[in-house]
Amino acid sequence: MFLKKKLKYLQKKIKTFLEIPKNVSPANRKSAVKNRILLHTCCAPCLIYPLERLKKQNLQAAGFFYNPNIYPLDEYKKRRRAVVHFSVADDLEIFYPEYIPSDFSYAVHENKDKPARCTVCWTMRLRKTAQFAKRNGFLGFSTTLLVSPYQDHGVLKKIGENVGREEGVPFYYEDFRAGFREAHHQAKSQGMYCQNYCGCMYSYMERCRKSGKL
Repeated sequence: MFLKKKLKYLQKKIKTFLEIPKNVSPANRKSAVKNRILLHTCCAPCLIYPLERLKKQNLQAAGFFYNPNIYPLDEYKKRRRAVVHFSVADDLEIFYPEYIPSDFSYAVHENKDKPARCTVCWTMRLRKTAQFAKRNGFLGFSTTLLVSPYQDHGVLKKIGENVGREEGVPFYYEDFRAGFREAHHQAKSQGMYCQNYCGCMYSYMERCRKSGKL
């Protein structure tokens, strides 16, 4: 079953490549595929609804799993594995930059408390997404963080727009929160891994304190 799905995905990618006009240079072939949105992906459950919404608007999404904030390594592997499984089942292209936790620790070393820590973390991840989107000819970029009712939407929107202007690639904003509950119910019913804390070491410790584990 896995091999059949993988073959179908590869056939789809080859078809897309062959449909690009022959006069387009190899360096710009990706930009010739219209309506491509790079979607920063925090986890598989949060990917479900934004992807559905983008498809309905005839936007071709690709995921960008850049999350150096996730702690510990075992947790990162669980979330990445869930994204891999989802992407194969849905024929979704996902990019996986190298996992370098020091990117996060260095970025927040002077801002370890909320909300400053979250602002710095979001900015770092969205900037990396925007830079990759621009280099690879995407129409714009967005993030699955916009589906979460636990995040500050106003701040996320402002960061995305600012980063987009600075990096020269449009930020696609939509309030995806309406689909959060249904998507997570779907994820659980499918046996998809669902985390119980945001991701970083500090949010992990906060979760432990609230649950009485510390």
